[in-house]
Amino acid sequence: MTPRFQGKVAVVTGSAQGIGRGVVERMLAEGGRIVAVDRAEIVHELRELPGAADRILTLTADLERNADCERVMAEAVRHFGRIDILVNNVGGTIWAKPFEHYAEHEIEAEVRRSLFPTLWCCHAALPIMLEQGRGAIVNVSSIATRGVNRVPYGAAKGGVNALTACLAFETAERGVRVNATAPGGTEAPPRRIPRNTAEQTEQEKVWYQQIVDQTKSSSLMKRYGTIDEQVGAILFLASDEASYITGVVLPIGGGDMG
Repeated sequence: MTPRFQGKVAVVTGSAQGIGRGVVERMLAEGGRIVAVDRAEIVHELRELPGAADRILTLTADLERNADCERVMAEAVRHFGRIDILVNNVGGTIWAKPFEHYAEHEIEAEVRRSLFPTLWCCHAALPIMLEQGRGAIVNVSSIATRGVNRVPYGAAKGGVNALTACLAFETAERGVRVNATAPGGTEAPPRRIPRNTAEQTEQEKVWYQQIVDQTKSSSLMKRYGTIDEQVGAILFLASDEASYITGVVLPIGGGDMG
């Protein structure tokens, strides 16, 4: 592979499994030094990846809390001396049902999970990048900003899109690029640590299947994507190949524009 990330330091959140882990694996393969962050202890297994050795720092943190985000960025700088790239990958639907069936605490939990980690991590990393005069942020949003049975999650990801655009306006002339990908449905192994540990009721299974059906029907390709297809877009926006791109939300949904 072309070593696009040789000499670069990247903080990757939500990196213990799924798309986040895929980003870590590919960045390592392309020469990067990685700070891999997750709330799950299994993030430390990434130290065993090929090429990891002294090029990966694994941290556990609750990125829904601003203090933890600040701690992560400070530890990244202490360990590697700089932060060139931030990939904000924390988020994901916790419940799937029509909006009228959400309880107040569920709505708040969805927004905390899928907006605040990105907001806090951008806020914590930005002063470091601005002092360097250079940096690239890639936020992982979702095409679910237009979809069924995930209104609070979609609202949170709509906030990520707005954050991406507004922050790009503020920082473009100071050397920091801010973009986002908006993944569609993505085939992935079963989550080792699920977002929701409660067993689905029969009605909840029906509501979730409605999401799957709508996602596939909205895609021109009529299928889910792969983790590699999502990772490729994230790495492109994080790399210098995208040096003239900022403020963009790139849908990766087989033609579904979100």
